[in-house]
Amino acid sequence: MKVLIIIAIIVVAIFILFQIYTTMSVNKTETQAYQVIRLEENFEIRYYPAATMAMITSTSKSYRDLGSSGFGKLAKYIFGGNAEKKQIAMTSPVHMDIGDTQSTMSFVLPSTYKQADVPKPNDPGIAIVTAAPEYVAVIQFGGFASTESINKHRALLEKYLQEKGLTSHGNFRFLGYNPPYQLLGRRNEVIVALNGNKFN
Repeated sequence: MKVLIIIAIIVVAIFILFQIYTTMSVNKTETQAYQVIRLEENFEIRYYPAATMAMITSTSKSYRDLGSSGFGKLAKYIFGGNAEKKQIAMTSPVHMDIGDTQSTMSFVLPSTYKQADVPKPNDPGIAIVTAAPEYVAVIQFGGFASTESINKHRALLEKYLQEKGLTSHGNFRFLGYNPPYQLLGRRNEVIVALNGNKFN
């Protein structure tokens, strides 16, 4: 009995140490640059400058389907599946734009890369694009994301924008910041591009 208790304590300790290490590693990962323009009670407005991304396009219509079909392709590209066989550092967040007929998933490339210097993907289904600068509204939530939690926060963000008299364009998008094996301190966001270009 004592042996089982000791084993259980060791397993729990290893799990806790692994989660602490994972959280620290994620905190060292480069995050896409943005500027917080305004903090509201339930959401915030940010400005994102242009960013270079690797993107796949899919007919998937759900968070799970898009994630399972797209993540492996993009991961293979940054882990050496390119013309230069070059490893590219992972950044955060992963962008998912889930539409009714077409969806995209994108990895933000490190800020040292411009579109002209990015290694060419071996997979012709991966496009290197430059996302235009934009103002967005953002709502954040924790835990593991799902289609249900994304839709819930999309509806909340839409409601808050209506209350503030703000209008948006394009799809509401999902940003995921954590690897699937990270259980603690998870960060998820739903964002949407705002109309206009001045927010005081």
